[in-house]
Amino acid sequence: MIKKIFLNKNLVTILALALLVVILFLFYTKRVNDSINPVVVPYATQQIPSGVKITKEMVGTTPVPPAMLSGSVIQSISDVVGKYSNADTIIPQGSLFYARSVVEKEALPANIILDYPEGYVLYNLSVNVESTYGNAIYPGNYIDIYLKAQTRTFTGVETTRVDKVVVGKFLENIQVIAVKDATGKPVFQDLGERRTPAILVFAIPEEYYILLKKASFLRTYDAELIPVPTNESLKNTPGGLHLSGDSLKDWINRVTVWTDM
Repeated sequence: MIKKIFLNKNLVTILALALLVVILFLFYTKRVNDSINPVVVPYATQQIPSGVKITKEMVGTTPVPPAMLSGSVIQSISDVVGKYSNADTIIPQGSLFYARSVVEKEALPANIILDYPEGYVLYNLSVNVESTYGNAIYPGNYIDIYLKAQTRTFTGVETTRVDKVVVGKFLENIQVIAVKDATGKPVFQDLGERRTPAILVFAIPEEYYILLKKASFLRTYDAELIPVPTNESLKNTPGGLHLSGDSLKDWINRVTVWTDM
């Protein structure tokens, strides 16, 4: 019976046309439904200024026609909450969220100001690939800072001088906020680009900031500040930032002067 059907060319043609009509009908129905059925997307329940972290209280959901989703409309709340409004963007109340207007914190030009405690001061430590252990210090890592310098002792003869190298741990448990290249761009923002570390950014109390600045100005003593990564960030409760001891502090204060003038 089936063989006779396939041998009947007219019947095969009719069946093929019927199948094609069904396929076209299903395709057309799907396209119509896709263009009519609303899609639930997030929107701003309040005006969001530039550079602000977007919280769940700032976001609602609303159904919109698919025709409104042209461009780069964000369709998932998880792609909005916890991100930041772009530095050059103000998101109006009631607006949908677009990919260009919502960014990760690292993409903000001044993202480092969002990360340090009140009363602390930002410090930029000059580094290179070697001093960052082959670019192995990341934001969030903890470092200790060592101080290397040459002390100078003059003997009874005025022209005779004895130099001694001093190396010691200076500050402990400093959390790195950012690693930037010489142009100020985050080194790890885009792993597709090879960027050379030039600056470690971290925050410390003003007292320690003054000590580090004093040490960095001791060029006649060939002073050098050396970052050393630690495993502190792997602990459940990382230790607090503190001075390793008073000996280096006392020496720095003895050979330098700091004034508020």
